[in-house]
Amino acid sequence: MTGSDRYYSWERRRPFFDAIAHGASFVQAVAVVGAASSSCQKWWGQSSGMKLVMSPVGGLGVVPRGDGFVGDKLTALERDRIATGLAAGVSQARIARRIGRSASTVSREVRRNAGPDGSYYASLAHVKAFQRARRPKGFKLDGRTDLIASITGWLDDGWSPRLIATVLAAGSGGDETARVSHETIYQSLYVQARGHLRADLHRCLSTGRGQRRSRTATRRGSSPYADALTFSERPAQVKDRAVPGHWEGDLILGTGNASAIGTLVERTTRFTILLHLPNDHTAETVAAAMIAAMKDLPEHLRQSITWDRGSELARWRDIQVALDLKLFFCDPHSPWQRGTNENTNRLLRHWFAKGTDLSVHDPAELRRVQAKLNSRPRPTLDLKTPAQALAELLEPQAA
Repeated sequence: MTGSDRYYSWERRRPFFDAIAHGASFVQAVAVVGAASSSCQKWWGQSSGMKLVMSPVGGLGVVPRGDGFVGDKLTALERDRIATGLAAGVSQARIARRIGRSASTVSREVRRNAGPDGSYYASLAHVKAFQRARRPKGFKLDGRTDLIASITGWLDDGWSPRLIATVLAAGSGGDETARVSHETIYQSLYVQARGHLRADLHRCLSTGRGQRRSRTATRRGSSPYADALTFSERPAQVKDRAVPGHWEGDLILGTGNASAIGTLVERTTRFTILLHLPNDHTAETVAAAMIAAMKDLPEHLRQSITWDRGSELARWRDIQVALDLKLFFCDPHSPWQRGTNENTNRLLRHWFAKGTDLSVHDPAELRRVQAKLNSRPRPTLDLKTPAQALAELLEPQAA
């Protein structure tokens, strides 16, 4: 360590960096701090991580008046407080509390804008951030026909942008160029200047939370559910998904509620069964379809079903006896008590749109859609598919 390095602390070096960041030439900045030119060159190499043009005029340019940023960007004053706190040995978390920012914001700022030796000078950090913001950025899908083809195919199959981003990240092996964020996909769909994906693909996206069927009255007195088990009586093992074989069910309805498809979802694996109801969805029809669809399942996968108090399940006693399981009924106006099934029904609307006649879909079409949904990777299953998760539960029985 030279004598100049020894006696010029962070605080004494700071005017040198501030002068250059605000447009002074190297010679002018050296004069401000009063150190040897060789020492200043060494400081710059250690602490800036930026190329300096050695000329009579400033080598970095001038940061615009004020902060140069708008919105939620860090201000010059905040960067100054970060630098002062770091020099004083204050933790990043405490600095974040002082300036009213999250700890991750401060950590990311220091990681991006500190010099190679870890020194953080507010004026240089502000210049780096400003130059980075001004630099034109290429769009992630530019020229990536392979990614575009994969994303297009998955969107056609009803995958959400978030699921696509998760699957790409899991399969990228650390290659940043092989992944995109869900926001990138949305921008490519909706921002005209970034229309890398087919213009009609936005129709494949979920419409979000749609209106549910109205449950306008609580059934009392002669209700067929008077002595049925309620949601509050459902055992804890159903809630924590630790034990498989517990299902949630409902109907998705077509135009004018005249047609319907039954849906059953196993809570642990998210495996889905679709019930073909071509003519009507009366209690007798729904009970017969449910019994036929589930009777061949192993006993350990037939533990319970949770359903709404709709008239379509008025023959619930027949179902309980035929399948040797328990039926639990949700409270009125409480679709969240069948959250897994509600989410699945939302996904199914990709194939069975609202306001359409659902009776036109034959059993083969329902099996095709069922297979599509059950072969979709699920983040909640560590990207296994429901079909794979169910197969793992069936293997001990087959052995």
